[in-house]
Amino acid sequence: MSETSGMKRTHGRTVFSGEVGAKAARKLKARRNPTPGVWFGLGMMGLIGWSVVVPTLLGAALGMWLDQHYPGRHAWTLALLMAGLAVGCLNAWHWVAKEVKEMRDEEEDKDE
Repeated sequence: MSETSGMKRTHGRTVFSGEVGAKAARKLKARRNPTPGVWFGLGMMGLIGWSVVVPTLLGAALGMWLDQHYPGRHAWTLALLMAGLAVGCLNAWHWVAKEVKEMRDEEEDKDE
């Protein structure tokens, strides 16, 4: 009877020391890679916003210039404004997809 309780105690210490080691490793990894804060999120929103606004405004400006210098049947301003908006939205989608991929990669690293 005393042998089985001794084995449980030894096994318990092994399990306990393994859990302590895993928690210590997680803490060290968290210190090396701190989670992004609120300012990071606001900065990312600003980056995504500007990635949509800049191509849209450039398209509108180019369209206005074309309308002034080469007038025709069709208005270039509206067409290039929409093209700039489409390019900006694709650009924003690219940034968001890249961030999501990085977050998933970090999650996979945590699981290992």
